[in-house]
Amino acid sequence: MKKLMNYLLQGILYIAPLGITLYIIYTVFNFVDGKVQKLIVQFFDFEIPGLGLVTLVLCLIVIGFLGRTIIARPLKLIVRKTVERVPLLRFVYSAFNDLFSAFVGKEKKFNQPVLVKVNLNSDLEKLGFITEENLELLDEKEKVAVYFPHSYNFSGELFIVPKINIKILDIPSTDVMKFIISAGLSGWEKRPD
Repeated sequence: MKKLMNYLLQGILYIAPLGITLYIIYTVFNFVDGKVQKLIVQFFDFEIPGLGLVTLVLCLIVIGFLGRTIIARPLKLIVRKTVERVPLLRFVYSAFNDLFSAFVGKEKKFNQPVLVKVNLNSDLEKLGFITEENLELLDEKEKVAVYFPHSYNFSGELFIVPKINIKILDIPSTDVMKFIISAGLSGWEKRPD
């Protein structure tokens, strides 16, 4: 029973940020496309197709601008202080924060795709991303940290791999991530010669 509860909580932690975001976007879109559209028709006697979508995009741009310029600093400070006081919340917040900043932050971590020889006795190789090259903390000078995303999932595994078993790929990391997450079904984009 305890394991099931742990799985339930972990499932909620995985889908909550995405679910909440989608719900907010859906609600704003319905509000603008429904009530605001009716008000425009009532007062001006014409309908603007796509008003909900345009307004939603403009709202997200304004929120992004305000969040980055006016709101972000004090809000980040308040959130950081609150998060630091609650151990479980601190753990979850820092994990998600690190994950999102690895994809879209200033210090994108998944920018060096590699092909790693997993088994020295066969030609089995796995696609991944180098996330850390300096492993002096682990007393490993000839190894690097490689993250291997799972297909059809937002999870993965971190391996410490000898540098000799790694082949750096000259492919955009977004293409490699898409290829891995789709289990190879997305195929490769053809690049102009």
